[in-house]
Amino acid sequence: MPEITPEPQAVCSPITRSAIFIVATLKPGPEAAECVRGWCADVAGLTRSVGKRVPGGNLSCVCGFADSAWDRLFGDPRPAALHPFREFGPEQRRALATPGDLLLHIRAEHMDLCFELATQLMAALGGAVTVVDEVQGFRYFDMRSIIGFVDGTENPVGRKAEHFTLIGAEDPAFSAGSYVLVQKYLHNMQAWNALTVEAQEGVIGRTKLSDIELDESVKPSSSHSALTVLEEDGEEVKILRDNMPFGRPGAGEFGTYFIGYARSPEPIEQMLENMFVGKPAGNYDRLLDFSTAVTGGLFFVPSADVLEALAERTG
Repeated sequence: MPEITPEPQAVCSPITRSAIFIVATLKPGPEAAECVRGWCADVAGLTRSVGKRVPGGNLSCVCGFADSAWDRLFGDPRPAALHPFREFGPEQRRALATPGDLLLHIRAEHMDLCFELATQLMAALGGAVTVVDEVQGFRYFDMRSIIGFVDGTENPVGRKAEHFTLIGAEDPAFSAGSYVLVQKYLHNMQAWNALTVEAQEGVIGRTKLSDIELDESVKPSSSHSALTVLEEDGEEVKILRDNMPFGRPGAGEFGTYFIGYARSPEPIEQMLENMFVGKPAGNYDRLLDFSTAVTGGLFFVPSADVLEALAERTG
């Protein structure tokens, strides 16, 4: 019989209007590790149970594990490219690493679905983890970020999305898995809004209203789009972004939750190096004059089949 291809988690699910991002650390002791392992077999069932209540709600959940937790929870074999989050940039402009062993990326068309699933998943984890960051994201008008520009325009779609995000023969034990990198950015909206639209377009590298990429003859080499486009052997290397705005206007908090999926951490890390260090060094992403990364984590997303099987593993 032909070998059955593993089923991936919902990495390439359609972009939705709502999302919840939860990062948690694993508590000490064998009981906490045993609880998380057993929970791995329950994620898919809980997602189906909640999602069934609103069939058109496009509810999904992606679960990932950091390098700091993998050995303790699951032991060998381990994903070939899994490692701690790599920091980039000088102290005043830093892509910094922050604690996190477990990532949940929950998305749906309606926040109540996200909220209910997050409630059920966290209840099943009991006291085994400590939540260190939780963000409720929302879709802003016509797919725009909080700074007013369309986000995710260059995302791959269809088979290309799978090609760029899902592991293949390079790590056969973890095929159909993925890597995901997350960062929470806070924006200085007062300073950003003080810029003219033309100046903002120079920072981003695209037009604000029509979302058209600026011509290479006028696009600054320090623009966000210039520094986040990668090529290898003449072909563009893409990642899959599902960034979400978030904020608390009353507290003056306006942010973007960056989340990028790829079949290897390498392209996302290269983008971060280009942004925070510069290409060449010093020619950094001018969007960072208005945006500060306050969290950073790298996680491995096993296939749905492996996630369920991890319940039987021991660290």
